[in-house]
Formats: sequence, structure tokens, C-alpha cells
Amino acid sequence: MKTLTKAEEQIMQALWALGPSFVKDIIAVLPEPQPHYNTVSTLVKILVDKGFVDYKAFGKSHQYHALITKDEYSSRTVKNLVKGYFDGSFSNLVSFFVKEKDMSVNDLEHLLEEIRKSKNKES
Repeated sequence: MKTLTKAEEQIMQALWALGPSFVKDIIAVLPEPQPHYNTVSTLVKILVDKGFVDYKAFGKSHQYHALITKDEYSSRTVKNLVKGYFDGSFSNLVSFFVKEKDMSVNDLEHLLEEIRKSKNKES
């Protein structure tokens, strides 16, 4: 999967939140200072070229929609992060956050509970 720039991810976040949208709709949900219409239009066209977004034409206007879900993108991004920075080990990822004190005991307990629930569903 191709990677997205920070600006492209911001557009994708807007599309995931809004669903099918016109450029003006996307701009409306972006944080201040909002980018110019042409900037957002160019970013959306790049996302179309990369295969993340498609559109329906309504005369000269285009309504854009995501071709990949937020969960699909998140999953691929996290897997690439783990592969690239943590030797492919999710355990190393969790250990990193524990060592950095970014993950509390409560967070770990919640994570373990999610793992247990997942294992029970597989059985």
C-alpha cells in the first residue's frame, strides 16, 4: 500500500468522518487555518491517483468517497510501524510504550482483556 502524507491523511480523516463529500464539505471540517480550495482539490486528486479515493461526477463537480476504510488503513499502518521499528513484534511495541511510561497498568489490563476476548471468539 502506498503511504500517505500528513496532509493526505487529514483529507482521508475528513472523508471517513463525512462519507461521500464535495471539496467544500471537506474544507469545512478541516482545522484552522483552513487550506485553500485548490490545495484540497489537488490533494483529493492525488488520493484518487493513489487509489484511496474515487468520485462521482455531477456536471463539473465531483463527490469524493474513500475506497479504503479507516480500520483497513489503520491496520496496515500499524503493521508497517511494527515491522519497521519493532522487528515485527507487537510485544516489542507494547514494551516500548511501557518503558516510555505512555502506557499505564490500567491500559495493559484493558489490552489483556481484549486479547482474552479475541482468543475466546476464536475457540
